[in-house]
Amino acid sequence: MNRMTIQEVQEYIENNKDASLIDVRETEEVKAGKIPGAVNIPLGLIEFRLQDIDKSKEHIMVCRSGNRSGQATRFLESQGFNVVNMDGGMLEWEGPTE
Repeated sequence: MNRMTIQEVQEYIENNKDASLIDVRETEEVKAGKIPGAVNIPLGLIEFRLQDIDKSKEHIMVCRSGNRSGQATRFLESQGFNVVNMDGGMLEWEGPTE
């Protein structure tokens, strides 16, 4: 499984304005704040929303601590997607939120 640190994700977002982030937390969790531009697809819905994920792009998977996003990363990799897990999750995120 590919991984990025919080710092690597922050640098990646700064240098790639079309970066794709998928936040797999529950909708209620996301209401407390998410990384600007991240799309919320709760982990339990990932398998039903594959058509909404562009297979031609790299996606950074985000959750609260990095555990659920790791599960999503492994699942999406098995489906042929190019995905990276953000280690540490929103608990360690120090960048802006919306």
